[in-house]
Amino acid sequence: MSVSLSLNAGGIWTIYRAEMARTLRTIWQSVATPVITTALYFVVFGGAIGSRIQQVGGVDYGAFIVPGLIMLSLLTQSIANASIGIYFPKFTGTIFEILSAPLSSGEAVIAYVGAAATKSVVIGLIILVTATFFVPVRILHPGWMVAFLLLTSVAFSLFGFIIGIWARNFEQLTIIPALVVTPLTFLGGAFYSIDMLPPLWRTISLFNPVVYLVSGFRWSFYGLGDVSVGISLAVTTIFMAACLILLWWIFRTGYRLKP
Repeated sequence: MSVSLSLNAGGIWTIYRAEMARTLRTIWQSVATPVITTALYFVVFGGAIGSRIQQVGGVDYGAFIVPGLIMLSLLTQSIANASIGIYFPKFTGTIFEILSAPLSSGEAVIAYVGAAATKSVVIGLIILVTATFFVPVRILHPGWMVAFLLLTSVAFSLFGFIIGIWARNFEQLTIIPALVVTPLTFLGGAFYSIDMLPPLWRTISLFNPVVYLVSGFRWSFYGLGDVSVGISLAVTTIFMAACLILLWWIFRTGYRLKP
């Protein structure tokens, strides 16, 4: 993946604007759906489970699940937005116009991933605002909260971009988010602390990378995490670096981009 020192700002902005315009055309699906889903989570988890689990680590259960809810949407939305963004040009054949345009592979990635990450961050903030209507939310480390929000959005948008290139059909486009990412998120401490698990299952949970993302993000809210915030940050950074290396290889070899 080549990145020149002088970026083609016009080309990047054109793709970025087109991707953001696509979101505006489906505004109800993009914005209303996560708001309604968040409300339902609070009704189900906050009402049913919250009546049995009053607090976790000194934090009201309803407030405790807010970072997990945001992270769940952040991961799924980042992957979905980025994968669909690059898959449709492949599906319609316009990918060859992008590849032949005066735009480097790095600039194309910046445009598509930047748009996907922007959408995810906006949805994450909308969910955060929605949550404040149900439970009292406090953010002890707002700077770290923003850092984890951005890093996670970019990292999983890169991952979604890779899925969009790899997928040959719509089934492959959705199989990894549905069968891998979503289950890992639910089992990654989004709605509970892994310290509540028996020792064996807690050890097994530590092999789930989502645990580190949720833990670091929750720490930025309440100073409460299942693992060290430094480890959480390192795991997120390593995952992003791995995605960048894989993308460099994809563009270098033309894997599933060129006939």
